[in-house]
Amino acid sequence: MAGENLRKLVELMAHLRGPEGCPWDRAQDYDSVKGLLLEEAYEVVDAVNARDFSALEDELGDLLFQVVFYSQLAEEEKRFGIDDVVERVHAKLIRRHPHVFGEVRAKTAEEALKSWLSVKETERQADPGSEPRPQSLLDGIPPALPSTLEAYELGVRAAEVGFDWPNADALLDKVEEEIRELRRELAQTPDSRRVEIEEELGDLLFALANLARFLRFDGESCLRRANRKFTRRFQALEEEVARRGKRVRDCPAAELDAIWEELKAAEGK
Repeated sequence: MAGENLRKLVELMAHLRGPEGCPWDRAQDYDSVKGLLLEEAYEVVDAVNARDFSALEDELGDLLFQVVFYSQLAEEEKRFGIDDVVERVHAKLIRRHPHVFGEVRAKTAEEALKSWLSVKETERQADPGSEPRPQSLLDGIPPALPSTLEAYELGVRAAEVGFDWPNADALLDKVEEEIRELRRELAQTPDSRRVEIEEELGDLLFALANLARFLRFDGESCLRRANRKFTRRFQALEEEVARRGKRVRDCPAAELDAIWEELKAAEGK
């Protein structure tokens, strides 16, 4: 059933790109679709965070359509098609799971991850398309990744060779150290220290992203969840201020802070 439905989607995409199809779809290229792909990926993340499974079903379909879209573009240029994409990922998953399909079985999630990373490293070193061959564990991380995901991947790569913090407390100490360094820069003349302040802010954000990784969270999802929470509370604050016959911009900071704390208390947080 899945194969049949995927084929119907592929045929629909080919029709949309065909002479009797949609002018907008025909006008798209590899670059113009990039933004749509990212948008759909983030909407999947939002649905997961909300545990909205109806929305997740819908957004996964939209994301799959972007995969089919790119495959159609490539097939028109006789580069590859959707069947090649599926076959390639299937072969990759078999290859990267020697602890499942090989003789040595992983007994824990940690052993499985170690096996997976070992295969990935072997692939990186053996990639014939990379000239010169990668000389660093950090080579090959996509520069277009969101910064929190890039920091996560950098931390994962370094941890592969044991270059990592020993525990969460050590990482929290690092976060506090970066805050102290930022405070020192801010205590000086801020306008003359913008480069240094930016650097310390970056170090703090990098440490926080790796704290999320160490605690087995995705920093990007953590921040997006915090953004949604702030949005929800601020909109509730606006509603409360309006209920009192005022506007937010006309309220003193102390009143807004008091309302904010009331809203937090009402949520039990």
